Amino acid sequence: MTKGSTYYDVWDLDVFFSGGSSSQAFINHIHSSKEDVERFRSRVTDWQPSNKITDQEQIAEIVEFFQRVAKEIRQAGAFVSCLHAQNTNDKKVSGLRGQVTELSASLQNALTVFDQKLTTYDDQIWEELLQVEALHQLQFVLNERRINALERLSQEEETIINALSIDGYHGWGQLYDTIVGTIKVPFKEGNETKELSVGQAANKFSHPDHVVRKSIFEGWEESWSEKAEYLSKTLNHLAGFRLNTYKLRGWEDVLKEPLQINRMQKKTLDTMWQVISDAKAPFVTFLERKAKLLGKDRLSWYDLDAPIGQVESKVSYEEGAEFIIEHFSRFGKEMTGFAKKAFEQKWIEAEDRPGKAPGGFHTFFPESNQSRIFMTFSGTPSNVSTLAHELGHGFHTYAMRDQHYLNRNYAMNVAETASTFAEMIVADASVKQAKNPEEKLALLEDKIQRSVALLMNIHARFLFETRFYEERKNGVVGTDRLNQLMKEAQEEAYGGALAEYHPLFWASKLHFFITGVPFYNFPYTFGYLFSLGIYAKALEEGEGYEEKYIALLKDTASMTVEELAWKHLNVDLTKPDFWEKAVQQCIADVEEFLSLT
Repeated sequence: MTKGSTYYDVWDLDVFFSGGSSSQAFINHIHSSKEDVERFRSRVTDWQPSNKITDQEQIAEIVEFFQRVAKEIRQAGAFVSCLHAQNTNDKKVSGLRGQVTELSASLQNALTVFDQKLTTYDDQIWEELLQVEALHQLQFVLNERRINALERLSQEEETIINALSIDGYHGWGQLYDTIVGTIKVPFKEGNETKELSVGQAANKFSHPDHVVRKSIFEGWEESWSEKAEYLSKTLNHLAGFRLNTYKLRGWEDVLKEPLQINRMQKKTLDTMWQVISDAKAPFVTFLERKAKLLGKDRLSWYDLDAPIGQVESKVSYEEGAEFIIEHFSRFGKEMTGFAKKAFEQKWIEAEDRPGKAPGGFHTFFPESNQSRIFMTFSGTPSNVSTLAHELGHGFHTYAMRDQHYLNRNYAMNVAETASTFAEMIVADASVKQAKNPEEKLALLEDKIQRSVALLMNIHARFLFETRFYEERKNGVVGTDRLNQLMKEAQEEAYGGALAEYHPLFWASKLHFFITGVPFYNFPYTFGYLFSLGIYAKALEEGEGYEEKYIALLKDTASMTVEELAWKHLNVDLTKPDFWEKAVQQCIADVEEFLSLT
């Protein structure tokens, strides 16, 4: 915390469960949640649907019970995530995480029984049930659960899969976190060689000195390649578990589940990627120009985040917070109030210290109605953007605080909308308020870096993952082949613009190993471009747009993305027009950059 400031850079978790990973209150919470899950399971098992409209009260009662148990488990999961992130050396956390995973799987098993029972209603009776007041507001979610159940295996088979996934599927995901926690990246500073955590090392990729970036990249590659065989085995087993589950369900397309989770059509996804692929040329030109400005023929992977020119000085955490609040206030009162609360009430963990996990995230504690935001703030403009991004996620959950808990489970593609929107407010303001032409150029370039990341880097991830899954159907994919697939995907996604790629990117990117949702890539790009469309509308309408924006956020978990876009933006996402306009906004930044240089 800065002296004399009210903006804290270390979060408070004791307000939820005092004592960290040794918290007795948390152990009690786990025990009572276990009992509640068991009671919920008994209630669902004992319930015999009659296929009559008179079942309305029983369904409503079960749904309310589900809401309570889901909140308890979400509270526990958020706490464990925060404990792990703040100190990856905390040995007690993995045991706690295992208990939360078991709780989630038990709840999932009970829900599988519930969902299967919903399929026993005739369509007409089901439609009548959904018109009942207690269930009407949940009709989208309940319909979705029923349709998904119809496309899955029997209740017994799905229950077996869930039970086996605890030590199988999720176990492999947790092993990844354990392996990453042991990785140290060697970095020579002066005469001494330091061992950096992956989070600290990642921050060095935006260092202005080419020698520092090259050195950290070499150490980075070496450290990840030492663990590559373990990580390759982990990735293959995760994919194998997923593919075998799909095969049993009769699902041939590996994108079926991610599209279902993101409530979007394949046509929308294909249209988005096609528009992006057709618009790569300006970004390739940008990368070529950036190489020249850095005095190179072509950029290497470790130059992508290199700053151009000089931003006057490092920004303190306090200054970053003030800047975010000031520019949120030009958009709306609600967003500003939320950000202030997060800074002042110890909701943010941003201190730069060893032992923290890499990256940034937002998580929500539903029983306490509070958010927590995690990142490592080292004073770069990019750190300020990340902070705004995670506050955007927090504002999304805040905007939905009055919705029924079942109507708050928005998918990842729209989750990235509010975060990117908040980030755009700050990035635009930074460029406009630059103190001199050199700083303006540096900040504009930082903004374009995000377009390059979302339209090129994420594209490479998507290409890699779809191709890896196709090959995995025929057996284990070895480390060398994974490296080759990744390099080919990067070459294609970056239009061959780089001199040197990062074949081990598949190992160092947590997103490939997340078990909660498959294909943790395309939703980022969707959210980015979708939010650009909303941002353009906000600029057009001015200060009064916040109310409409909140209305859109409230609907994000109770309709498909195509319905959401049609209702709030009057656009058809399966057609190229919307995507072309959004990509054009990114190209406009590139054109300005090219004219300035």
